[in-house]
Amino acid sequence: MTDLAARFQAHLADRQRTTSEALAQTGFDALVISSGQVYTHFADDQDAPFHPTPHFAHWCPMAGAHHVLVLRPDRRPRLIRFAPEDFWYEQTPLGDPFWASAFDIEEAGTVEEVWTRLGTLSRTAYIGNETERAGVAGLELNPASLTAHLDWHRTTKSAYEVQCIEEATVIAAMGHQAARTAFMAGASELEIHHAYVQAAGIVDHEMPYGSIVALNEKGATLHYEGKRKVKHGGVLLIDAGAQVRGYAADITRTMAAPHCDSRFAALIAGMEKIQLQLCDLVNPKMPYGDLHHQSHLFIAGLLKESGILRATPEEAVEKGLSRAFFPHGLGHHLGIQVHDVAGRQGSPEGTPAPPPPQHPTLRTTRTIDADQVFTVEPGLYFIPMLLRPFRESEHKAMFNWPLIDELTPCGGIRIEDNLLVTATGHRNLTRPHLPN
Repeated sequence: MTDLAARFQAHLADRQRTTSEALAQTGFDALVISSGQVYTHFADDQDAPFHPTPHFAHWCPMAGAHHVLVLRPDRRPRLIRFAPEDFWYEQTPLGDPFWASAFDIEEAGTVEEVWTRLGTLSRTAYIGNETERAGVAGLELNPASLTAHLDWHRTTKSAYEVQCIEEATVIAAMGHQAARTAFMAGASELEIHHAYVQAAGIVDHEMPYGSIVALNEKGATLHYEGKRKVKHGGVLLIDAGAQVRGYAADITRTMAAPHCDSRFAALIAGMEKIQLQLCDLVNPKMPYGDLHHQSHLFIAGLLKESGILRATPEEAVEKGLSRAFFPHGLGHHLGIQVHDVAGRQGSPEGTPAPPPPQHPTLRTTRTIDADQVFTVEPGLYFIPMLLRPFRESEHKAMFNWPLIDELTPCGGIRIEDNLLVTATGHRNLTRPHLPN
């Protein structure tokens, strides 16, 4: 048995254990999960790129819509594979993938046959978006109590899941290296994106999220989606990843061209140092909110050292000045979903754990624990709409407005790595493949 197959078997044993526990705690005898149905655009015959139900992907890496898993405690998982005969679209034979031996597999040629094969099930929950069919089958649709338990366990990653994320990281790192080379040669946003996907060997719909390729001022738009043809940018912010067997890598780098404003280039160097310092702080039992708060103190310190703010780090954070430059959370859980689930969940039962008022955009309020994978991505941006209220506020004298106005055309900075928490600290999954 290969290492991957052995790791998958162990991963599935964990899924069997945690799912059985969740079913017992929520009063169900069985669980049905479908990979899902495709979304067709309104009044059109075009489908959106298909994403499987995340809980299906947690159990099985098989691609495609309409497959169904039937899960019962102490029984092998049953997989009903949708295998139509269709001349419109390519049909890939199942073959003998490393994971297949873990399931009792049946095949059905139509969606109707898939659900007929399901049979009659009592006290059974359903997770997925094929709710009309599941309702007809008498299943309880997407029960929140059960989903909360399953979400909670998704934040603990198995060795199989970590391997998938690391393999995705290798692909993404090749793309980032090619993007850097293209940027330094004066390429446009569109050309940089093309260099990324070509080096990674993927097409756009295979990426876990749309790439952010932002030159100059566009780096201050957090989820910038454009691909302009303007060339010879002074600053590049690129946020792009890859995925393997449904698991994502999520990496961001910011770099300066030789002709970039030297003051902004110094800020990039300072943020690189801060990001590595924050990674060094990651340890089990540390509240993620504490790490986020420390990131604000570090960034506020850099803003003061650079002459942008005239306030101590403590003052800047207390008065909310640093949030004008760093408006998002420090990071998020990572896995099957790029922004993975249960970051604001306080218990397996789904108890809400909202962020504190001082840091309202924080995506995870959990305590850091072994086998979690999350991002660490501090940012520093010059965003006019966030800075505008401070220009006439009681704190306006704490800002160096002429310097801010001169640096605003440079956009923003974000540096992001993916970390695996270990029993004694952490392992950076990104830096071995993309050192800078």
